[in-house]
Amino acid sequence: MNENNEQIKVLFIGDIVGRPGRNAVKHFLDDLRSDDKLDYDFIIANVENASHGFGLTEKNHNDLAACGINCFTSGNHIWDKKDIFSYIDKSDRLIRPLNYPKGTYGVGYRIFDIKNTKIAVMNFLGRTFMTPVDSPWEILEKEIVQIKEQAPVVIIDFHAEATAEKICFAKFCSEHKVSAVMGTHTHVQTADEKILNDYTAYITDAGFCGAYDSVIGMAYEPSLKRLISSIPERFDVAETPLLELNAVSMRFDAVSGQAQSIERINYKKDISEVQT
Repeated sequence: MNENNEQIKVLFIGDIVGRPGRNAVKHFLDDLRSDDKLDYDFIIANVENASHGFGLTEKNHNDLAACGINCFTSGNHIWDKKDIFSYIDKSDRLIRPLNYPKGTYGVGYRIFDIKNTKIAVMNFLGRTFMTPVDSPWEILEKEIVQIKEQAPVVIIDFHAEATAEKICFAKFCSEHKVSAVMGTHTHVQTADEKILNDYTAYITDAGFCGAYDSVIGMAYEPSLKRLISSIPERFDVAETPLLELNAVSMRFDAVSGQAQSIERINYKKDISEVQT
C-alpha cells in the first residue's frame, strides 16, 4: 500500500447483450448518479454483443461512451458488424483481443491517465473450444514487463469458454503482477470472486447485461428450437421489461497496482413503466 493510501476504484461491466443490455447499463449508471453514488474512477465494459447480440455498431459505441464508459473490451464477436472495420482504428477506448494475428485491425491494449496514475486494460481470447489464436500466455509474458513500467494498474478481460483455462491463466497473471483478471464470454456470473496471491482480483465470469428472462440474453424459443433440432436457428435478443446487469467493483493501490477489494454487483430494473 502506498503511504498516501491512494486508491483507484474500477467498475467492470459484464458482456452487454443488445438493446436490453445497453438500457440496463444506462439505467444502472443513471441510478448511481441520481443517488450520488457514481464514485468510480474508471469504468470498463465488454461490448462484443452490444448491437443486437452480435458485434458493435459505431452508433452504439458512441452512445455507450456518452454514458461514461471509459474503455470497451471485446472478444470473438467484435467483428460481426462490418462497420467495425471503418471505426475501430479511430476509437480511443475500444480494444480487441491482443492475441489475434499480427496485422489485425485495432489494438489489444490501451493505457489511460487516471487520478495522477495510469491504468492499462488488456484483452485476450482463450484457446479452449474457441477460434484458433496466438498464445495468450506467451504474449502476456512478452508484454507485461514494459506495460507495468508504464501503468501500475493492469486489468485483463480474458474472453474464454473453459473455466479451468480462465483460472489457470489468472494464476499465471498473478505471478506477473497483473492487478485483475475478469473472465467474460459465458454470460453467467460466477460466485468465486477472490484476490489471488494477495495481488490479483479475479472472477471466472463477470456475467452479462440484458433481459433477465432470457437464455444468456437471447430469446427462449429460438434457443430451445436450436438445441432440440440441432439445426442452425437465428438467435434473437430477448426483449423483456425486467433488465439485469452483472458487474464487478474493485479497488487498487494506485502506486503498486495491488488489488485491495473485489465485489460482485447484481442489479435488476423493471422498465415496464419507465421511458427508455
